[in-house]
Amino acid sequence: MAEARILLVEDDRSLGQRLRKGLGQAGYAVHLAVDGQSALEALRAEAFDIAVLDWMLPDIDGIEVLRTLRAEGRRLPVIFLTARGEVDDRVDGLDAGADDYMTKPFALAELCARVRTLLRRGSATRERILEIGKLRIDLMANRVEVGGTPLDLTPREYSLLAFLALRQGDAVSRTTLTREVWQAENRFTSLDNVIDVHMANLRKKLRAACGHDPITTLRGVGYRMEAAGSEG
Repeated sequence: MAEARILLVEDDRSLGQRLRKGLGQAGYAVHLAVDGQSALEALRAEAFDIAVLDWMLPDIDGIEVLRTLRAEGRRLPVIFLTARGEVDDRVDGLDAGADDYMTKPFALAELCARVRTLLRRGSATRERILEIGKLRIDLMANRVEVGGTPLDLTPREYSLLAFLALRQGDAVSRTTLTREVWQAENRFTSLDNVIDVHMANLRKKLRAACGHDPITTLRGVGYRMEAAGSEG
């Protein structure tokens, strides 16, 4: 199997070289960019399996790189690296479309573990299409349609929908969503409100597009995507 390709964006050249060496020793092919413009040029010129993106960059900051990436329809997993540790900062990064968030300083072993997790998730969903009632979820293209019409979802709303759809009929707890969708190792109580907001927005769009809400709230437990797409 070909080695996974990582775009590493880090303006601290010493740290960037250490991370490139460590990720290379872990078996990945790593391209290092030191600013936002170089990162965008690399993303447009080459195919990567995952990006590890520093927030604070000298020209275009990481969050703007990510927003541009998502606006262009690029869905590769992105891990933010940053010295920012406040909850609001984490939320801003995740809302922009990040799949994971690591606060500096961190252990290389933990970064490698997060990379493996996101790559496994991508491999598990490759070339799969889920159909639930009127919903058609293309997990390869990260696209959702209702009766042939595209459903406009944010990256986080899509991640929630895809995660629940892959487990349709099963109860999914908030703890699981925090760990698997937000990729948080520890359960931050403050993420409950964040999950509520994204879930409410997703369900509102599903009701408008499908005529009903296929997600059921399980009080005290979490959520469930109904296999038959029944109203919940």
